[in-house]
Formats: sequence, structure tokens, C-alpha cells
Amino acid sequence: MSTEPGEYALANGIRLWYRDEGKPGGEPLVLIMGLNSQLIFWPDEFVAALGDRGFRVIRFDNRDCGLSDKIKADVDGRSPLYHLVDMADDTVGLMDHLGIANAHVVGASMGGMIAQLVAIHHPERVRTLCSIMSTTGNPAVGRPTFEAVQQLLKPTPSEREAAIEHIAETFRVIGSVTHAEAEEERRRRLAEASYDRAFHPQGTRNQFAAIAAALNRTPALRELTVPSLVVHGVEDALIDVSGGRATHEALQRSTYVEFPDMGHDLPEPLWPDIVNAIAANAHQRAAVATDAVAGTASV
Repeated sequence: MSTEPGEYALANGIRLWYRDEGKPGGEPLVLIMGLNSQLIFWPDEFVAALGDRGFRVIRFDNRDCGLSDKIKADVDGRSPLYHLVDMADDTVGLMDHLGIANAHVVGASMGGMIAQLVAIHHPERVRTLCSIMSTTGNPAVGRPTFEAVQQLLKPTPSEREAAIEHIAETFRVIGSVTHAEAEEERRRRLAEASYDRAFHPQGTRNQFAAIAAALNRTPALRELTVPSLVVHGVEDALIDVSGGRATHEALQRSTYVEFPDMGHDLPEPLWPDIVNAIAANAHQRAAVATDAVAGTASV
């Protein structure tokens, strides 16, 4: 058992390591991170700010990442070991473990894809949806730059210092350009913490295979009526901003926030704006619920 804050939940047949933070008894908000990105990729200050806005915040390590269970390879080694839909079911399984009937679901990058699938396959479990620096699964949008692809294809060294340098360089390649200098130290600390907490590069390959096998979610996204927020950055080198724009266009009830100075990361200067946008989207749901009650009462 880890000595860090958090505990295990048996969800969808596997153990997920999670933290239950923020305001006890507040509206539940589930944070889902991206490709082999541990729960620590959600900055503590960002989580605390959501708690200050009245949310009970749940963040967790996806399967094959961090302290959660690792998935063993099958015999042939050719097919994906699992799919993004399975990871969406993991999220719902965690909610079941915590007794949460429905929640505000927020995902970043691959986590945004998973959040979309939770809303698509389990709409009754989603109060509001937020998709950050993600895309629809349409291969025509959200394409990475050549440099980003080349960096992701490089194997991560196993030796600690070399691995940390590799992870920090990946942050540099895909992260915000405008805030690169200011974020450099924080990125380095995150690279160190990521390696020391759980080094599992095979998880990156397994999760990437799940992303590659995913279907285009655009038709299903068009059917969603949940209040949604889409956040993306113009400087995103891993998932081009066209992915965020396409996600916004596909959703019926979507608010779109585009930052000219955001890459494929969460730079500290933008935390207040993103938290405010998430809270505003959550309040949309509350307003809709209030209107529905008022409408029923007036009939």
C-alpha cells in the first residue's frame, strides 16, 4: 500500500488508485488524465481551487498508469489489450465504488476522449462534460506536429536521470510555448515526481494502442444534450486546436474556450480561467435543473 494520500477501489474488475479531495459533500467532479499521465498531472493547486468552488474532486490513475493495476499483454501481442470504452467503464466503476450516482466529468487529452465516452455510453452518470485539449476521434482533425510524433516515438530510457530528461523534453515539445520559461521548473519537478512515483513506459504503448483503435465519436457526440465545455490551446502540438473546435461543433450544448497561449498542458497562469469555466459549466446544469422544476411546478 502506498504511503501517499489515497486508496484503492475495485472498479470494472481492476484496482484504481484514487484521491477523494475538495469539499466533502460537495457536487462530485471526476478528473480523468491523459496518455500515461498520473493523477499528479492534475496540479494540487488546481484541484484545491475546484474544491474552493464547492466541488468534491475525485482524481485517479487510469489503468496501466501510476499506482493502478497494470495490464498484462495477451498472447498474440497484436490486438489492443483494451479500448477507451473499457477505460470509460473504469471511471463509472470508480463512481459506483464511491456511491456517486452522477458527477461532473472532466477529462484532459486521452482523458477527454474517455470523458466523452462516459457521456456517450453512460449519459445518466454525467451532470456536465468538460473536454480539455482533446478531440473527436475523427482522423482529419487534431493531428499532431511532426516534432511531437517524433518525440513520442522515442523510447523512454530506464535510467532515472535519462528518463527524467526525456519526460521533460516531451513536456517542452508539446507544452505551451508562451509559458515555456515560466513552466520549466514545474515541468522538471513533475517529470521527477512521475518517474519516482511509478515508471511504466509499457502503459504508454498500451494506452496509445487503445487511442489508435478508437472509432470516430463525432456522430455520437452530436446526440449528447449534456451541458458541455471544450477547452483547447492554439499552441497545442500534440492535438491540434482543430480537434477542440471539432468537438465543440459536434456537441449540441457546448461552450468553447480557446487560449492562444496554451499548448498540450495546463500552464499555471491559465488555472483560474479554466477552473472558472468548469464551474460556470457546472452551474449551467444547475440552472437547467432549476428551470425544469419551475416548469413542472407551473404546469
